[in-house]
Amino acid sequence: MLTTGEAREPRFGFIISKQVGTAVIRNTVRRRLKAVCADAIADVPQGTDVVIRALPASATATFAELQADVTRCLARLSRPAARS
Repeated sequence: MLTTGEAREPRFGFIISKQVGTAVIRNTVRRRLKAVCADAIADVPQGTDVVIRALPASATATFAELQADVTRCLARLSRPAARS
């Protein structure tokens, strides 16, 4: 995730390789992820670019499971970065 600081809506990109499954399965996963991100867009800061990489397990994941995973990852945006 990258926050550019620009005054624009957040953007989402999806990486779904052939390891996830056939074209039908990959498109189903992509559509589910797009729906999850559309619901969560209000919680993402302006100017943020988010790239989501779907792993092979996402082919058998339910919508609720995908939603929980994306929501958990996007929650990191609101936390301050840990300093080492």
